Amino acid sequence: MSEDDEEIEKIRRRKMEKIMREKTSVSAHEMNTPVEVTDSNFNEVIKSSRIVVIDCWAQWCPPCRMMAPIVDELAREYAGKVLFGKLNVDENQRIPAEYQIMSIPTFLIFREGILVGRIVGAMPKKALEQKLAQYF
Repeated sequence: MSEDDEEIEKIRRRKMEKIMREKTSVSAHEMNTPVEVTDSNFNEVIKSSRIVVIDCWAQWCPPCRMMAPIVDELAREYAGKVLFGKLNVDENQRIPAEYQIMSIPTFLIFREGILVGRIVGAMPKKALEQKLAQYF
């Protein structure tokens, strides 16, 4: 494969990844499920709704996995009012470093693109809902 062919392949791959990320974000929001958040789409996501809650998690984290169905439920219940997103901290390290995520799960709460709060740790749905209520 020539250098030109390799460069074209890299460009094609980046373009396809971007299209898939955008498609995932739009379809997830329309289906009232959490949006997949990455280092590359983070700024776009936090500005895409008045209130955005980002769940910073990892696959190996049992408390994170315990919170996943709760986040899914809240995304359905607050559809149109709050956008929920999920950021895998193992696959995306720039944002967790920037926001000094030291423990997971951590929920970052944004209002009009500005960080207004953070909630750390696993908890029952009602407890999380009560903590989030002050930001809605």
